[in-house]
Amino acid sequence: MTNRAKSWHGVMVATALPLHADLSVDFDGYADHCRWLVENGCDGVVPNGSLGEYQTLTPEERARVVETAVEAVGGYNVMAGAAAYGAAESRRWAEQAGAAGCGSVLLLPPNAYRADERSVIAHYREVAKAGVPIVAYNNPHDTKVDLTPALLATLHGEGLIVAVKEFSGDPRRPYELAELAPGLDVLIGSDDVLLELAVAGAVGWVAGYPNALPASSVALYRAALAGDLETALPLYRKLHPLLRWDSKTEFVQAIKLSMDLAGRHGGPCRLPRVPLTEEQAAAVRGATEKALAEGLR
Repeated sequence: MTNRAKSWHGVMVATALPLHADLSVDFDGYADHCRWLVENGCDGVVPNGSLGEYQTLTPEERARVVETAVEAVGGYNVMAGAAAYGAAESRRWAEQAGAAGCGSVLLLPPNAYRADERSVIAHYREVAKAGVPIVAYNNPHDTKVDLTPALLATLHGEGLIVAVKEFSGDPRRPYELAELAPGLDVLIGSDDVLLELAVAGAVGWVAGYPNALPASSVALYRAALAGDLETALPLYRKLHPLLRWDSKTEFVQAIKLSMDLAGRHGGPCRLPRVPLTEEQAAAVRGATEKALAEGLR
């Protein structure tokens, strides 16, 4: 783990949530997983993101997940997901994260409907009242709301956000953001454009595949940020067959399967996420076993 002036910088792993066979949350296993990630070079964890299946958790489970992460790795190293259908609920989750000691929260725009810009701004204004640094999460594929560079510049100009997890997959976005909002930190949001966004000036990675292969993922990130393409590009090519699963609908199931194969407990998912098809599982298994055979960890 590196020394970070800002808690949202570095490799922040969007943590998968281990479940028991009966689909209850394995909180002890989750605490162990958070510690293991940091021990293997990651800078922190992001509980209650989509990868953590937050939509399927009870409020009590969701709060305990955040508290478990904070106890495991320290609040400064935790960026808690605060997404909810209503802005007031998101603000309450941000307040809970702040009370637990989290360094920042990750916040989707309104996602119950295709919100317009006025609604998006009102949403972030409401959650900002919690007083916790907000990392906006731009995922237009799933939310149908695009946090464009111009809109992000507006949010940043009002002091509502400190960074953006950029998941559009568009490597042109960081350049426009640097022009419109030069003080806004760009975080890599989708694993399969890591190199492109790192070269473009990203200062962090809200990451998926380090759940299974943290050391190699961190090595890739550090080399990419340093502009060491001789190291980064071959590693990126080796990891990309796995990294691209982070942008697929079945990303949670895929990453959990890779975790299982790598000797970590990923386990099942709660419905509505169903198991991978035989073809999907074979593809993930083949790519994971190849990476492990090449010494990636």
